[in-house]
Amino acid sequence: MKIVIIGASGQLGSDCCNLLAAGNETIGCDLPRVDIGNESSIKEYLAAQRPDVIVNCAAYTAVDACETEVELSWRINAEGPKYLAKAADKLGSRLIHISTDYVFDGKKPAPEPYIETDPTNPLSQYGRSKLAGEKAVADACANHVILRTAWLYSAYGRNFLKTMLKLAVANPDRELKVVDDQYGSLTWSRTLTRQIQQLLNSDITGIVHATSEGSSTWYEAARYFLDAMDVAYAMRPCTTAEYPTPAHRPTNSILENGVLKDAGISAFVGWQEDLDSFVAEYRQQLLVEAKG
Repeated sequence: MKIVIIGASGQLGSDCCNLLAAGNETIGCDLPRVDIGNESSIKEYLAAQRPDVIVNCAAYTAVDACETEVELSWRINAEGPKYLAKAADKLGSRLIHISTDYVFDGKKPAPEPYIETDPTNPLSQYGRSKLAGEKAVADACANHVILRTAWLYSAYGRNFLKTMLKLAVANPDRELKVVDDQYGSLTWSRTLTRQIQQLLNSDITGIVHATSEGSSTWYEAARYFLDAMDVAYAMRPCTTAEYPTPAHRPTNSILENGVLKDAGISAFVGWQEDLDSFVAEYRQQLLVEAKG
């Protein structure tokens, strides 16, 4: 199977390039080789490659910056997926497009999860641009999967866990304030990639939720991770109101993997189990990186 991975240098893209190569021909691409926001660039590249599957990991994920970089965020998160979907449909390729919990307003009382058929209501420019991308994919490509995930972390790139570790290592006595009233599920990009492997030969189409099992707050997740890393730190919980940001963040980002479970192909385990495995494999690498 020939698989083109768009956004290959990011957290998920890196894992996809590594894991999906087993038994497949994988081609990773990113800027400047391919510009997802340029329709000609996408059409020409995919026409030359003629992939069986396209995995779109590319996105403008600077959530707060999206509030001011509106045009750029929509070009990458909404227009880009539309161009990919049109090209995929013309070539007869399967498109697996990565989306987000931010398409919801997060107002469901936690720990009640969002299911695939729940109405969307994004409250940020990031969420609105990603929802527009979902709709464009659904409209333009018959053979598509829209994978909604949340709270992604990886050994590659930047993420919340690495930020917490870097701050703790730099000054263990500095008290870190971490939000304790937003709920979600830390999700390892490697496990999400394994889920994508399961979907390659499936006939599932449409919207699919894909996150770790169980949930926590950001504060609970940070403490669990730093304890597992066995580093000293000082931390206290705070409210969202105490830590204001330009973009609205969902209070409840918990997603139920209903479609995957109904199909009997869910690859996900509890978030703590995956995080333990992540730390066991990457602890030394993470510490070296955190110390700079």
